[in-house]
Amino acid sequence: MNQTSSPFAPAKAGAQGRTIRRVLMAPRLLVAIALVLVPVAASAFVPSKDGNRVRVTPDQEHQIVVERIEPRDFRVRKLAIGQVAYDEDATTVVSSPFSGRVARLIAKLGERVEPGAPLVELDSVDVLPPQNDYVAAIGALAKAKAQLELARTAETRARSLYEQKAGALKDWQQAQATLVAAESDARAAETAVEASRQRLRIIGRSDEEIAELAVRRATSRSVIIKAPIAGTVTARKVAVGQHVRGELSEPLYAISDLSTLWLKALVPEADLAAVRVGDRVDVKISALPGRIFRAKVAVIGAVSDAVTHRVVVRAVLPNPDGALKAEMFAAVTIETGQGRVAPSVPVRSVIREGSRDVVWIETEPMIFERRTVTLGMEQDGRFEIKDGVAVGDRVVTVGAIFVENEWQQ
Repeated sequence: MNQTSSPFAPAKAGAQGRTIRRVLMAPRLLVAIALVLVPVAASAFVPSKDGNRVRVTPDQEHQIVVERIEPRDFRVRKLAIGQVAYDEDATTVVSSPFSGRVARLIAKLGERVEPGAPLVELDSVDVLPPQNDYVAAIGALAKAKAQLELARTAETRARSLYEQKAGALKDWQQAQATLVAAESDARAAETAVEASRQRLRIIGRSDEEIAELAVRRATSRSVIIKAPIAGTVTARKVAVGQHVRGELSEPLYAISDLSTLWLKALVPEADLAAVRVGDRVDVKISALPGRIFRAKVAVIGAVSDAVTHRVVVRAVLPNPDGALKAEMFAAVTIETGQGRVAPSVPVRSVIREGSRDVVWIETEPMIFERRTVTLGMEQDGRFEIKDGVAVGDRVVTVGAIFVENEWQQ
């Protein structure tokens, strides 16, 4: 019975053989799979450094910021030095039409004044004739009015007598003629009074002072010179006791509207051909760090300085807060109409390497390529790129030094 073979014995022996063969073939299969996968993995793997390319790891990626390169309009800019000055179109020099002695200084240097504000008081005999003329005209008007009243009374009486058959016609007609003449004289006297009143206003007398003069008939040698415009007293040329001569129109005060000021930029002759009226002007004041004042070229001077070979280019600067002061030194940048459109990158993207300039371009996620570029103009924190990159490339803007260090390792 022990020798009787089981019908399943051959099958069991065959299964054991196959199991043994599978065990023996497993290492060979693993080797084959490895031989197939190694070329695939090798083709997808990029070493950390390969020529001008470098690969960063995911945990390093947060240190890098990239942006798409866009075209930018780069304008040719001309640099110059300059100075802030009073706007002469908004400045008035005040003089006296009368000769006399300065009796009192009223307005102070730097003081804000309104139109009609008193500036200085003069003691002048020149103001006596207009006052005397006014007093005389007032007297003549009073006399003419009295004569007119007498003529009206005489005409009324002559008419009444004639109507009552108690007077002659010629007497009435004579009275009428006298009345007409008296009315004409009264109108002429009123015209003379008004003319003399206007002359008093010209010399600075107010209506109240004129009315007082008409009542009191007392003249005065005092005359007040008043401000013709609103502004700030920027200059005073006289002192108490000084004699001024009206015929010379000697300046007494200067008043300027400081809401605008002039910029006088000294532009080299060689740069003048590129500058045009209307070009934008950026102004930096050393006394006001951090601020940029903008204006436009208003006037290009017609004369070049024989010593410095510079031409005055003028612009009008708005000064709403009064921060700008006359005589301040200025650094001036004139943005001319000449320019070109080119790719641009931030200044911080460029790494200087001796005489070469390089940037890092993201060619694939986490893979960066080192590019040598040719720089053009620098404006507003960006470089013009003449060669080496193109619009649409993705340039490293933050972390360029980090990528450079990774590449150099």
